[in-house]
Amino acid sequence: MASEKPILYSYFRSSCSWRVRIALALKGISYDLVPVNLIKDGGQQFSAEFKALNPMQQVPALKIDGITLCQSLAIINYLEETHPNPRLLPKDPKKRAQVRMIADHIVSGIQPLQNLSVLKQVGEKKMEWAQNCITSGFQALEQILQHTAGCYCVGDEVSMADLCLVPQVANAERFKVDMGPYPTITRINKALLELEAFKITHPSRQPDTPAELRA
Repeated sequence: MASEKPILYSYFRSSCSWRVRIALALKGISYDLVPVNLIKDGGQQFSAEFKALNPMQQVPALKIDGITLCQSLAIINYLEETHPNPRLLPKDPKKRAQVRMIADHIVSGIQPLQNLSVLKQVGEKKMEWAQNCITSGFQALEQILQHTAGCYCVGDEVSMADLCLVPQVANAERFKVDMGPYPTITRINKALLELEAFKITHPSRQPDTPAELRA
């Protein structure tokens, strides 16, 4: 029923899942979490049960208000429209367009190229491949942020762009990307990680986080 508590299907290390966890936390939406291990048993996302939930066999998926939504930005946009406070999209149309541009830059231009399913196809050079994809994207993103950033990606309010940035920086660190050339990205990421919504949703603090990776 529409009144039931939302259910988020998530993997602790999934950057797409982390974006949605941050949005839910910022908007104060309580939810139940169902872990989907993308590694165990050949990938639990490939089970018949999960395929029925999300035919793309990816996380996140969110059951909310009687519907099931997939794709992180579609979920975040729905949360923005149904729970408008605090805002994740600025009122000003130019700033709103910049937020969407930066979010798309990350979720379409960087993250899918170094995603688990792609790295499986790359084979032995997966680390080098991921580094190249992230470096190329971050070079452009650093340049963009120099024109749009205040405290955060666009001005001084947390936006959907920031929800995409922090998980992507975590990916960069995991793949040992040198962050030295990206001072703006680094500064914004550090500021965001001080916020409670980013802390409590961090991959090191999830129910399915392995013991050795817990904060």
